[in-house]
Amino acid sequence: MAKATKKQALGRGLSALLKESPNINSASDKNADKVVGNIIEIELGLIDVNPYQPRTYFDEEALRELAGSIKELGVIQPITVRKLAGNKFQLVSGERRFRASKLIGNKTVPAYIRIANDQEMLEMALVENIQRKNLDPIEVALSYQRLIDEIKLTQEELSTRVGKKRSTVTNYLRLLKLDPILQTGMRDGFISMGHGRAMINVENTEDQLAIYEKILRDKLSVRQTEDLVKSLKTGSIAKPKKKAIPAFVKNNTKEISAFFGHKVTITATSNGKGKISIPFHSEEDFNRIKNLLK
Repeated sequence: MAKATKKQALGRGLSALLKESPNINSASDKNADKVVGNIIEIELGLIDVNPYQPRTYFDEEALRELAGSIKELGVIQPITVRKLAGNKFQLVSGERRFRASKLIGNKTVPAYIRIANDQEMLEMALVENIQRKNLDPIEVALSYQRLIDEIKLTQEELSTRVGKKRSTVTNYLRLLKLDPILQTGMRDGFISMGHGRAMINVENTEDQLAIYEKILRDKLSVRQTEDLVKSLKTGSIAKPKKKAIPAFVKNNTKEISAFFGHKVTITATSNGKGKISIPFHSEEDFNRIKNLLK
């Protein structure tokens, strides 16, 4: 299949095309039409990775699975590259397929050639990154912000580029106003985008963090979080009160710590139930404490 594709795409051969258009970097370049639109087999060593790639982490196990599939079936969907000077190319999209092909020792990979300058490369890389389904809300928001800052797009233009409603784009961008701790919570999956959106209008950082702690502690739903924010009228949310330590615990903690030779941790409830935690630093220390308990 790959050989047939190469023959059909090239016609007179790759070397002929390259010689006729050695320095194509944008759609306005002379002779661009002689290269753009062709699908060919390109040596992996002639392809540079995309320096504008927003994705920095590639799951090794997933790459090995993809490599196994490529070994059995080949690269079903060609990667996309842009033409550089000489016999060099640069990835536009398909870095996972590129890496997996190298992983199993393939020498070439089928590639669709298109034309793009540096700004177009950055835009394509960011838009492709946004279209992936496994992005967390903050990754999407950061990609949107980069398109606005570096490509100089308006929110209206951005919504057209990524195929989303402007209100959707705005909702993602507003997440970047939240405290970094909340943003990290969304990236790690502790709270959802809905939780984040509910807290956007809470301007005080301490209040944001207090709500965040309550969401985690009480496992609040998005609706419950929205109700909590609505009830915020005094400008702050009561912080969780520290539980009072019963007198019989407080009066005897030092004595127990001295007995075991370590600072023990004692927790207790108001009804008198509790737990004593005794640290140890080695096997010998553990055996010493065990003998004391005997």
